[in-house]
Amino acid sequence: MTRQRDLSVLIPFYNEAGNVLPLIDEVHAALDGLDYEIVCVNDCSDDSTGDELAEAQAAAPERIIVRTHVQRAGKSAALMTGLRAVSGRWTQLLDGDGQNDIADTRRLWDEIVAPGGTGKLGLIAGKRKSRNDSGFKWLQSRVANGIRRFMLRDDATDTGCGWKLMRTDAFRELPYFASMHRFLPALMKRAGWEVREELVNDRRRWHGASKYGFLGRLGAGIFDLFGVFWLVRRGQPGIAAEWDDPRAGDQASEAKKSS
Repeated sequence: MTRQRDLSVLIPFYNEAGNVLPLIDEVHAALDGLDYEIVCVNDCSDDSTGDELAEAQAAAPERIIVRTHVQRAGKSAALMTGLRAVSGRWTQLLDGDGQNDIADTRRLWDEIVAPGGTGKLGLIAGKRKSRNDSGFKWLQSRVANGIRRFMLRDDATDTGCGWKLMRTDAFRELPYFASMHRFLPALMKRAGWEVREELVNDRRRWHGASKYGFLGRLGAGIFDLFGVFWLVRRGQPGIAAEWDDPRAGDQASEAKKSS
């Protein structure tokens, strides 16, 4: 039986040759002293990503888990594959390109999670202090965030940031669909969990090129936005009184008000 750890770092990789080993080394250094693991999902890369993951796992087999897709499935599918392997009470999402800073994880873990008393907090979402993107990419992100906030009322200001620290049980409750990783704040709130944003670093990609183009992101974003718009208006899941669930108190209070 797999023992439960405090923190799992979940990283999807697709053609990230040159980024894998420096990123994993950085995670080891930042999380020294914590009970953590690193779960890596190789989304059918056709470069040396797989070899670099094998090297990293051989160097720290007690810390690193690798899962390899048999065919390309996308980022959200990679996250769900990794989620099946994580054993941490909390799960940290990082992109595989080195843009997210694991030092933010250690800082916010020590400030928010380690002291306890997280209550109904399900997601700590990163908000980038500054963007290392082109002006056009920044503009399209601002427009997309504004439309999404208007439709979903999730109050999120930077869902494009890959840095997200989530309560693992809450993450496992979320419905899966392609591109669901773009709507994690809205999905968490729909499930009754609290979401908070924290400023995090945004760095330049270390090696390689971005895998997401404007037209692909736009097409998927519009289609999925209307799907999530429908979903969040279909009600919250039930919470049983017997569960040790921090959301139970709120649902009991609402039931009393309506009776």
